[in-house]
Amino acid sequence: MDYLEKIMTLIAMSGSARSKAMEALMLAKQNEMVSAGELLDAAATEIRSAHKIQTQLIQEEAGGTRQDITLLMIHAQDHLMNAMTVKDMAKEFISLYERLPQTN
Repeated sequence: MDYLEKIMTLIAMSGSARSKAMEALMLAKQNEMVSAGELLDAAATEIRSAHKIQTQLIQEEAGGTRQDITLLMIHAQDHLMNAMTVKDMAKEFISLYERLPQTN
C-alpha cells in the first residue's frame, strides 16, 4: 500500500468507526444495549486497524522514509483522533444509559 492509499484508508476507517460509535450511542439511548455493544466493538476494531496503519507510517518515518506532511495527512490524523474520542465518549455514555431506570 503506498502513502496515499494509507492516508485514504485512515480516513475511511476512521470515519466508519466514528459513525458506528455514534450509531451505538443512538441505539443505547433506545435501550438496545446488545446492538449498541456490538457496534461499539466494531468501531473499536476499525480504530485498531487504522491505528496499525498510523503506526506503520510512524515506523517508516522513524526508519528514515520521509513523506510530505500534506493537508490530506493532517485530515486523516484528525479523523482518527476524532474517532477515538467519539468511541471513548460513546462507551462512557452507554455505561450511563445502562444505569438509568427503564421507563418502557
